[in-house]
Amino acid sequence: MPALIAGMLLSACENDLKKVKEISQNQINMDVDTIHVVNIIFSDSARVKFTIDAPLLLQHTGKKQYNVMPKGVHINIYDKDLNQIGTLTADTGIQREDQNVIEFHKNVVARNAKGETFKSDELIWDQNTKRMHSNKQVQITMTNGDIYNGTSFESTQTLWPWTMVKSTGLFNVTDAPTQ
Repeated sequence: MPALIAGMLLSACENDLKKVKEISQNQINMDVDTIHVVNIIFSDSARVKFTIDAPLLLQHTGKKQYNVMPKGVHINIYDKDLNQIGTLTADTGIQREDQNVIEFHKNVVARNAKGETFKSDELIWDQNTKRMHSNKQVQITMTNGDIYNGTSFESTQTLWPWTMVKSTGLFNVTDAPTQ
């Protein structure tokens, strides 16, 4: 009987040690640095391309490094002469450093140099290809008030030119003069 109890205790300890090791490993992979009031300037060849402002940045420094902006994000996009050519805001942002991608989620609103306003719940910015896309529902409001709705949005990182699949819309039409 004492051997049975000792065997049960040893096997219980073994399971607990496995759990402790698993939890410890997860803690190692979940290191997070918290940074308040962030302003990041991205440049290429000494030219500012865009800036990111966020009230909070959670920098995950484990095996897969990524940054989360859980309390909102604002981006200004610039041309080669440092003229602002676009803006983007979202409730949350995730920067995946290994993929060179920034994902924007919830209440994404972007404006291009032409004044067109893009709205969606998702926008993904691939910095390798310098393109943005979304597979969610998208609404684009033109400066004249025309509204395009659709899915599968894609554009350059300046949000112009853009394409959209399965689009519908509301378009302002003026009557042609009659003779």
